[in-house]
Parts: sequence; C-alpha cells; structure tokens
Amino acid sequence: MTYHVYSGDRTVAMERVALNGAKMATGLTSLGVGDGDSFATVMRNDIAMLETKIAGNLVGAYAVPVNWHATAEEAGYILTDSGAKAIVVHADLLPGIASHLPAGVPVLVCATPPEIAAAYGIPPEACEVPPGAMDYEAWRDGFAPRTEAPPLERGSMIYTSGTTGHPKGVRRDPTTPERQARLAELAMRSFGIGTGGICAMTGPMYHSAPGAYASIAMALGNDIHLLPRFDPEGLLQAIDRHKLSHMHVVPTMFMRMLRLPDEVKAKYDLSSLVHVIHGAAPCPPEAKARMIEWWGPVIYEYYGSTEAGIVSVASSADALAKPGTVGRPQEDTLVRIYDDDGNVLETGESGEIYMTMPHLSNFTYHNKDDKRTEIERDGMVTNGDVGYLDEDGYLFLNDRKRDMIISGGVNIYPAEIEAALHHMPGVHDCAVFGIPHDEFGESIAAAIEPLSGADLTAAGVREFLTLHISAYKIPREVTFHDALPREDTGKIFKRKLRQPYWERAGRQI
Repeated sequence: MTYHVYSGDRTVAMERVALNGAKMATGLTSLGVGDGDSFATVMRNDIAMLETKIAGNLVGAYAVPVNWHATAEEAGYILTDSGAKAIVVHADLLPGIASHLPAGVPVLVCATPPEIAAAYGIPPEACEVPPGAMDYEAWRDGFAPRTEAPPLERGSMIYTSGTTGHPKGVRRDPTTPERQARLAELAMRSFGIGTGGICAMTGPMYHSAPGAYASIAMALGNDIHLLPRFDPEGLLQAIDRHKLSHMHVVPTMFMRMLRLPDEVKAKYDLSSLVHVIHGAAPCPPEAKARMIEWWGPVIYEYYGSTEAGIVSVASSADALAKPGTVGRPQEDTLVRIYDDDGNVLETGESGEIYMTMPHLSNFTYHNKDDKRTEIERDGMVTNGDVGYLDEDGYLFLNDRKRDMIISGGVNIYPAEIEAALHHMPGVHDCAVFGIPHDEFGESIAAAIEPLSGADLTAAGVREFLTLHISAYKIPREVTFHDALPREDTGKIFKRKLRQPYWERAGRQI
C-alpha cells in the first residue's frame, strides 16, 4: 500500500519523500556531513523537513531542529554550538537569522510553500529562494540517492534550556538495531501509532515530541497530514474531512476547542479518531473530562522529556478514575521519588521525580558534559518535577523544583529572560516566573527591582526585551518592587512572588 504526505494542496507519496531524503543524504555527504556530525534546520512543518529526518538517519548525523521563532542571536548560538556543517532554512525565515549564520557553513534555502505562506500571511516574494542562494530542491535533485548501508542511528539533537541562560543540546549515543526495535515497540505503544493510520501533525516538528511522532508515523507506514498552523475549528474540519485517526496535541489546543460554541462543535464528525495523545504541559482534570465526554475514550496523556523519553502514559479511563494522574510508568521504566537528602520516599510521599528507560541510549549535553551530572542520581535523571506515586503505582505531579515555565506546551526558561533584563538600564534585579493562565496553563511574569531614581514602565520593559528574545518569551505581567523578597542567602525568594497569583487561581504552585 502507498502512503502519502499531505500539505495544503500538495500530495506526495511516501516513496518520493524517502527518495528525496536519500538524495539529500548523498548531498550532505558531499558537504562533509557524516557519521556523528550535525546539520541544522530552521523550518516550519513542511514535507522537506521530513526529508531532512530521513537524510540524517542515512548518514548517521544529528539533525538539529531550531525553533523558527528564535531571534537571530538565539538561533546563531545553536547553529554555532551544535557545530552544524550545513543549514536548511525556509526562504522567509532566512532574513531573520542571516546576521548570525556561522561563517563558512553552507546554507540551503527551501522555498516556503503556499499553504504556510497563507497560514502566516507571508508575502509571495518572501517565499522565493533569493538570487545567488543555494536552492534546496535544485541542490538535492543534483545527487543520486544514497544506497550505502546507514551507520547506527543518532536521530535529532534537540536543544533544551535549563537553569542557565543558554540552551543545551541533548546528544544521544548511537542506537543499536536491537535497542531501536525495542524503542520502536515502546513508542508505538506510547503514541498509539500502528500501520495504516491517518495522522495529523498539529504541533511544530522542531519540538522533541512532535518531531518524534512524525518520524514514527512515517517509518511505520501512515498517511500524514501536515497542518501549517493550529486553528480550533480548522482542526475539527480536518478531522471530519480527512478522517484523521491519530494526532499529538498540547492541552492549550483542548482549551481553545472547548471554548467553541456548541453549534460549531456539533457540525463535525469526529468518529474517525482512534488515539489522541497529549503532553508537554499540565492539563486541568476538568478540561480532560470534558474532552473525553466530547471525543470519547480516545484521549491519552504522557509524561516525559527530551532527556528521559516517554516515562508514563495515562488512558482516558485512568484520567477519569484518578484525576490529575500522568499514568503508570511504562514497562521497563523505573521511577523513584527522592527527598532533598537523597533518600527514596515511600508511596504517597512527594519529592523530586527521577527516572530511567533502560532501552533509551545514554545521552550527554553537547559541549556541556558537566550539566549531565547535575540532573543525575543513581544512574537516573530528573526533569526537576516534584510528585508522588500512589498505592496503585500511578504518578502524580504537584510542583516543579526548577523554575521552568510551560506555556501552551512550550518550555520557557526564566534564566534566559532574566539575563536579558539584567542588561536593561535601570534594572537593579529581577525575577521571572510562571503564573496561572486559563488557556495556556501558565504565562510569564517579571518582578523588577529598579535602581534608585530609574523611571521604568511595563511597556518600556517589553519594548527592550523585543530586541533580545523571542516574542513568546516576553512577560505579560510586569511589576515593580522597592525590594524583592530574598532568602537568607540573598537569593530572590520566587515562591513568595508566585504564590499570590496561584492562590487567587485556586491552584497549587
């Protein structure tokens, strides 16, 4: 059976996508990209991005997907730190990063397709490959498909931030065929993907989970519909029209669809849905229950991270029986709860969650080996979350030890925003943290202690930040304080700043 990728008015057979990926693999080799090397993509969801995944696996290289929302400075850091030997970028995104492209690295420019241009209001001239640039498609088609046996697979190197201002690349060891087969089995069970489904890509493939979801769906043999941009009613239309069976979403999408008028919800037949999985952010139990009532018991939730993989999965039945759970740890996955002194806690006791998947190849942080040891205990790693296991072995989350903000399924790291604020004239000190938001789960707040005599405004702070960080990282809430609350050590006591917002929302921080 022939499977296809659909994007707007384009339909491409999966065999053609694989052939193009093999051609690109030969091209990458000509550029000096080989086993253990890296190349980067700065792209929206496009058929060409699927080709890059195939090409990377064929040559044993790390594909480094860069968030296309990134500023030139942010993208430039990743492109340089990753050691990318080639870069593939959509034409309309090239001007935004051109000033920080690493010197001497070949840049392949892919024409921005019409459906993406329409979704984002991009003028036609910005979608064309500029004169003198290396045209990705013309370059790719100048090579014969690679036929050599591929090295061990390395997959993507996803950059994920932490408590420091710069992101870190999660660099995994090569995966043996035996381990890869076991991981594929676990991934199929986790994501609910088999063969012959009709899968929708609703989230950006530069993120870890959507990217992995697309790779698995493609490898197993499924039709894939690339949706250029999420729209609440548009997704319902797509389910009805294309008889979609599988998708990966984030809770923000649930919230926005639930707000649609009842008459709009009733217009569409959703009976084709088989397995809808979500993760990346907390989902309010009442919203989950409403979605299950509407869509049926097809909704699943997972907990994990780029570093740890998929740790646990909760079915619709689990969600209704144990509201708030993120499920039981997967087979062969070990989860332990530790207190601050390194003692393993008993059932029902809250502490920091550590986990390990034996079949997941080991990783380090690219160029930052020391950061790997900071999240490890007894061979296990932590996401910095606090929670507990109940008497039936179900995992619950109730706090985050680290300061990461999850807004609409996107990880946002306060240290990066704080570092930018410290460069603003008039700022003595600051703290950035997450506050509750009905739709996105969390939004960003900044508390600022100005220098004596400084005349700062919230609008001025936001204007300054637009020059240094992406728009989605700019705080919605900006407050000014004569003195920020501090611990005895002098460290800002963020919990005291966050707590009033969460108490007013009736939620735990």
